[in-house]
Amino acid sequence: MSEPVTKPFTKAEMDAMRAATRDEESLKRRFWEKFRRVAGKIPFAEDLVAAFYCATDSKTPSRVKLILLGAIAYFVFPMDAVSDLLPLIGFADDAAVLAAAITQVAGSITEEHRKKARDTLGEVSIDKA
Repeated sequence: MSEPVTKPFTKAEMDAMRAATRDEESLKRRFWEKFRRVAGKIPFAEDLVAAFYCATDSKTPSRVKLILLGAIAYFVFPMDAVSDLLPLIGFADDAAVLAAAITQVAGSITEEHRKKARDTLGEVSIDKA
């Protein structure tokens, strides 16, 4: 019998994701580090950055922040369901988690967050490797 493509997260992996959402400064740093490495490879970069700005906006409700920070933590967590090292499909699970989170809180991601994301994408240094 073959092993399934995806498997449930271990307790250690879940604990690491929970810790990442509690330590917002560390999450921010890790977000930008990973984003610079992979932004040129992901088609949902603007949505991801807009979600990041919404999650870190002091006016955003706590419930919305928690949902978005959880999705962002999943993005930065190195061991997710589908390895980000796989070409094309490596970010499919990240995109799905982000899409689900954005769907839940769509009204909270403002045009201001999206404009800030577009501006950032025009300025940020992205690794081309």
